[in-house]
Amino acid sequence: MAVIEILLPKMGESVAEATITKFVVNAGEGTEADEPLVEIATDKVDSEVPAPEDGTLVEWLVQEGDVVAVGQAIAKFEIVGEGDAPPATTPASAPAAATATAPAPVAAPTPAPAPAVVEQLEAPLQAASGAPLDALPGRIGANGRFYSPLVRSIAQSEGVTPAELDSIAGSGAEGRVTKRDILAYIAVRTSAPAVASQAPAPTPAAASAPAKPAPAANTAPTVSVSGQDEIVEMDRMRKLIADHMVRSKQTSPHVTSFVEADMTRIVEWRKRNKAAFEQAHGTKLTYTPLIAEAIVKAIRDFPGVNASVDGDRIIIKKQINLGMATALPSGNLIVPVIHNADQLSLVGLATRVNDLADRARNGKLKPDDTAGGTYTMSNVGTFGNVMGTPIINQPQVGILALGAIRKKPAVIETPEGDVIAIRHMMFLSHSYDHRVVDGMLGGSFVKRVATYLEEFDLNRPVV
Repeated sequence: MAVIEILLPKMGESVAEATITKFVVNAGEGTEADEPLVEIATDKVDSEVPAPEDGTLVEWLVQEGDVVAVGQAIAKFEIVGEGDAPPATTPASAPAAATATAPAPVAAPTPAPAPAVVEQLEAPLQAASGAPLDALPGRIGANGRFYSPLVRSIAQSEGVTPAELDSIAGSGAEGRVTKRDILAYIAVRTSAPAVASQAPAPTPAAASAPAKPAPAANTAPTVSVSGQDEIVEMDRMRKLIADHMVRSKQTSPHVTSFVEADMTRIVEWRKRNKAAFEQAHGTKLTYTPLIAEAIVKAIRDFPGVNASVDGDRIIIKKQINLGMATALPSGNLIVPVIHNADQLSLVGLATRVNDLADRARNGKLKPDDTAGGTYTMSNVGTFGNVMGTPIINQPQVGILALGAIRKKPAVIETPEGDVIAIRHMMFLSHSYDHRVVDGMLGGSFVKRVATYLEEFDLNRPVV
């Protein structure tokens, strides 16, 4: 048998790191090729790392909650050789798992830490003086134990002191405290404080912990001190969205141009053909692919909006990869990408839009599904909004918000004179990066999108 290292794979353009969210296979356990070993999360999408071949997970080199760079080794994996029995059914895997998860003895300190480590060992002393756990420069406790960012974050939010953290018996590699360990400790501490004295073999540093129980306000803070407000901790995706939006505003000077488009022709054509379209092609016909088609045509006319900025250089993208902002059931937002949208027919666009939207809402997107976007559209009309001022999806230079389609009285020019009629109208809001897209380009582009929508061919066949 050969032992290899499992590396964090490349997960699309601009994705440089991922967070280890959950081990699917524990150390010492066998698995089959292509079965998931670990669940990971990036700033774009959640995914899994599969086993390369049949074999045994020898050792995890990372912890749940760790942020790992692309290409970094995350595990050691033993491949089953020819003639070897599948490891998943061999009894030998059980002792291996027990050995891998057994906590390291506290009495076996590491020899003479380097100066950098000495600085980290001083972190708990700062915590004892009142510094929050996540503000400490190091991630090693007074007992020399490593704590992952996730464990430290949970400890801070739940009011777990450094002394308490050092007292928790870890089930991870080398006795590290895992997410399960700290959550189990918190559950015991909050539900039955007296049980804390029955915890397995606490270290001397924990002796003072029962004498100084954390105040109730520090345990699962869900309400404010006054009791009138609710405090909700941001989840991982919301934190990433917040960082992405702030960075976009700091990077790009935003300007927004508005145009109102007459959608009557498209509304009428879709009403007449949506049933036949679904029957012929097996997918629903929404307004999104029809509008996407007009956006792609306008990008061909004004390629300057299909770009990114690299220092003092403007990179004009040759591919048109159209992102479509999609709201998730959790209330968060994700932007799957229609790659090579300019090469797709209306049927192809409708199929891709429906597939991406469905997989986004069910958490089935792959990393490549959210990578490589060159321009983005966002449908604020879904929520009944008539217009909006969208924030650019970096490193792109433009984004178009689609408002709700509403019946309104409008002036129509006819050979016999102007008349007022009831029309289906929609606002288009184009936000663009004023570093490289001026008002003429940004305004002309959104006007061209409206023109393509208004001149839609009512006699167009269902293809």
